[in-house]
Amino acid sequence: MGSCSPQLPLICLSDQTLKPGSSKWVKVRSDVRKALEDYGCFEAKIDQVSMELQGSVLKAMQELFALPTEAKQRNVCPKPFTGYLSHNGLSESFGIKDANILEKAHEFTQQLWPEELDMMVRRLILESYGIEYFIDEHLNSTYYRMRLMKYIARPDNDITAAVVMLLLWQALMNGRIPSPYHRVRVTEKKKTRYAAALFSNPKEGYIIDSPKELVDEKHPRAFKPFDFVDLFNFYHTEAGRRAPSTLQAFCGVSAGK
Repeated sequence: MGSCSPQLPLICLSDQTLKPGSSKWVKVRSDVRKALEDYGCFEAKIDQVSMELQGSVLKAMQELFALPTEAKQRNVCPKPFTGYLSHNGLSESFGIKDANILEKAHEFTQQLWPEELDMMVRRLILESYGIEYFIDEHLNSTYYRMRLMKYIARPDNDITAAVVMLLLWQALMNGRIPSPYHRVRVTEKKKTRYAAALFSNPKEGYIIDSPKELVDEKHPRAFKPFDFVDLFNFYHTEAGRRAPSTLQAFCGVSAGK
């Protein structure tokens, strides 16, 4: 029996006339908010990433993951999702912290996801909730982590992977934006999938707390203030991985801590 998977909203962010205050900006801002509240994510259409760039990135990633295991294991870091990781032979990944600062990674990062687009999406979200004053603080509290990933096809089963990366927005927006699981499915037999992702995270020591405008009788406070690094560390404990909701178990107002 076939199944119908919901299509994620496709939102164009490449329009050169998309400026704050314009009618197009207001429309896109509304579309972004609805997509995030309904799905927790959306597909962004951007023209800056050419087919030539995609091809060169794929070639470089294939060469990187073809290195001997001993060489790949030299990329180590004690922090979660950073350094080289291998998951039961089903996937491999490399993490690069401060990917927008390190000289060798900066140009590559800017080509894949230009900084102005990242700022645009954040501004659209925060404006849609009427907390424009929070934009500068939010942007200044962020650092970036690049991950290069390889998912190995299996002849018998689809491969899925779940990661906890969107909990920041769920907590910051006081539960208004859900945090879906990120799942990668390889459906073509004997075909390996490569992916490059840029994650933005709060800097260590910055406390995540919902702005007062997002806490009211209809939306009582859902989460206690927390340091995102502590949440990352909790996720890698047995309790964090077993919890139906990592965020609720770690800092929900009903959590016993």
